[in-house]
Amino acid sequence: MRLSILGESMHDTSSAEERFSSLSLHTRASIYSIIAAAMLILLMALGSRGFHWFDTALLGYTVATVFAVAAATYKYTLWLAYPPTRRYWWRSWQLLLSYESLRRYKLLIAKAITGLFTQPLIRKRGLYRWVIHQCIFWGVLLSCALTFPLTFGWMYFTQTSGLYQLWVFGFPLLIFPVNTLFAFLIFHALDFSALLLLVGLVLAFQRRFHDLALIAVQRFRFDIIPLALLMSIVVSGLALTADSMWLGGAYYWYISLTHQGVVALWLISLPFGKFFHIMERPATVGIALYKRAGRDTQMQRCARCQEEFASVRFIQDLKKTLYDVGQNYTLPTALALLENGHSHAAFPREQATSALWWQDMCPACKRIMRAQANLSALGRGGNQFL
Repeated sequence: MRLSILGESMHDTSSAEERFSSLSLHTRASIYSIIAAAMLILLMALGSRGFHWFDTALLGYTVATVFAVAAATYKYTLWLAYPPTRRYWWRSWQLLLSYESLRRYKLLIAKAITGLFTQPLIRKRGLYRWVIHQCIFWGVLLSCALTFPLTFGWMYFTQTSGLYQLWVFGFPLLIFPVNTLFAFLIFHALDFSALLLLVGLVLAFQRRFHDLALIAVQRFRFDIIPLALLMSIVVSGLALTADSMWLGGAYYWYISLTHQGVVALWLISLPFGKFFHIMERPATVGIALYKRAGRDTQMQRCARCQEEFASVRFIQDLKKTLYDVGQNYTLPTALALLENGHSHAAFPREQATSALWWQDMCPACKRIMRAQANLSALGRGGNQFL
């Protein structure tokens, strides 16, 4: 009886998974985006102790952030739906979460993760571009790291008898006097990150307005608007500090409303513009690991000359990916199956990828075979595939 109940529950689970898989891609992406938004709201409630420390004056930032998370999840799901992206994304996670990989390639993994922050590939393209990207990257990263916890109520300050206390997720963390250098650095941390971002934006605009090669290919909506929104955020944010320090807050309400509006606009546009690559870039961490781990596995031998030229894992992944996108590069020995009445849909992927493919040839033999095919088409030689 117990086994039958267990079998029925497993059947119900598999049926639910099948029903979910049968939904359209956009429907599944919408479900994931709703779940991500709900999880963020739940984390807000937990971190702010039931919204007790949530500041309703920051509601505009919160709504824009929730929408941005939902939209980014939706777009990320669509991005992962592409067979090449999905396969290598999952393969990278399998390697990163493997104990054997962590043990053997810990230095390579550490270097790849560090590269996300130091951006060595951009440094090779030029020091000027690297400085621009570093200033904008760290300016945005530090600003978000400070703004989001304050907005969600995860981090807040209380004052008692000339002392400020910093709370994080409802737990006391630091107590410090008001009139100290440490307090000044804490209270103006967003200003420092804004100044760093301002330097990067000024350099970026200078390059985009004076580099003729860049001007010829840049697009106003895709390249200029995101930078203009960031510049508006920086200027209005620094204006808030200037108004409170030197003008007694005379225009604080108007500036804060403007600042909140441009921040919300930037957050809403984030998943649909140039800065979406901030979310895509971490997925490339596993590429170096995938290539390095592949060299330590079984190597693929060319079907023609028997020389090793790539890892078996890479060739098999490449075949499956090509098959998933409807591209079949099987050579005539395998195509005979199709000619004998087997349709592409009835030709299993396992059978297709185990057959002889064009990808089973090394680059040198591919060039030779193309030359032989051209000579055969001109009537000057036989079509010798092997």
